[in-house]
Amino acid sequence: MSDLPARRFPGRDGADLAYRELGEGRPLVLIHGYFSTAAVNWVRYGHAAVLAARGHRVLMPDLRGHGDSAAPHDPAAYPPDVLADDGLALLDHLGLTDYDLGGYSLGARTTVRMLTRGATPRRAVLAGMGLAGITDADGRGDHFRNVLTNLGTFERGTPQWRAEAFLKTTGGDPVALLRVLDTFVNTDADALATLTTPTLVVTGADDHDNGSGKELATALPHARFTEIPGNHMSAVARRELGTAIADFLAD
Repeated sequence: MSDLPARRFPGRDGADLAYRELGEGRPLVLIHGYFSTAAVNWVRYGHAAVLAARGHRVLMPDLRGHGDSAAPHDPAAYPPDVLADDGLALLDHLGLTDYDLGGYSLGARTTVRMLTRGATPRRAVLAGMGLAGITDADGRGDHFRNVLTNLGTFERGTPQWRAEAFLKTTGGDPVALLRVLDTFVNTDADALATLTTPTLVVTGADDHDNGSGKELATALPHARFTEIPGNHMSAVARRELGTAIADFLAD
């Protein structure tokens, strides 16, 4: 399943973007995290297979600047909120009107931006994300900007070193990924309070990278919080993540 073929769709500006698909049934769009890809985030650790087995048509885009999607170096290709634009373009391309939507880390933030921009899933999943990562997206970008502009200089075992090591495993383009940071948009608490979609917030017990998942769930009108083992980098590999998503969508 790690060899799922890349399918193509046009971004809002016509950028050539990729997505992968597994299973049949109710559509579920899942968006990966920063530096990652659809195949790494959702396929490699078995989450897509679990969800497909539970009756979902799992649709997994590669964000622009990532994976098999276009990774232009032109700053004009990375306006604010373009990742949400691309997500909405995928919904339009597939003609989805009755679907579920979620993401991990940057994928969760992108999900929130899509919700604020008019996406209407039946349910939403925000994984690997806390309140600060939504309301202060710029601050999270500073960490990665430091990583991408100082590659090869970090002490082994530091968060920066681990981020660079992950970048190497996914073969990411540092220039394009720097541009992606320019797309980050904050969502304030007042905007979160207007999002009435039933939502699962799920984070690792030791994941503090994006602030508090429990606080994020509290800031949303109809959200529940679930904790699984792991930190930001390891929780995504835990089978409990796919199971938590599947159980929530089945309720």
